[in-house]
Amino acid sequence: MADPAFLRRTGQGVTVELRAQPRARRTALECSAEGTLRAAVTAPAEDGKANAAVIALLAAEWHLPRSAFDVMRGTAARDKVLSISGEPAALAERIVEWVREHG
Repeated sequence: MADPAFLRRTGQGVTVELRAQPRARRTALECSAEGTLRAAVTAPAEDGKANAAVIALLAAEWHLPRSAFDVMRGTAARDKVLSISGEPAALAERIVEWVREHG
C-alpha cells in the first residue's frame, strides 16, 4: 500500500496533515476514503490544550512517544501539520498499518 495522502516522508521522520476538531463529544482518530486524517478531541482550543490532546491521541493510536511529535503549522488553526521524528520508513510503515486496520 502506498503512503496515504496525509503522510509525507522527510529526512528526519514524517509529516502528517490533519484537521483537528476541538471540543468534540468523544476523542477519535479517523481516516477518510479520500485519505484525509481527522482528529476529534474533547479538549478546548485554548492555551494549546487541543494541540496537546491531538498529540496524545496520535501517540496512543500509533504507539509512539509524545516527545517525537511537534506542531509545525497550524498551532491556532484546525488544519495542522505535525512532524514526527524518527526513522521515516519505520514511521510510515506503522502509520500505513494503522490506516489498513482503521481506514
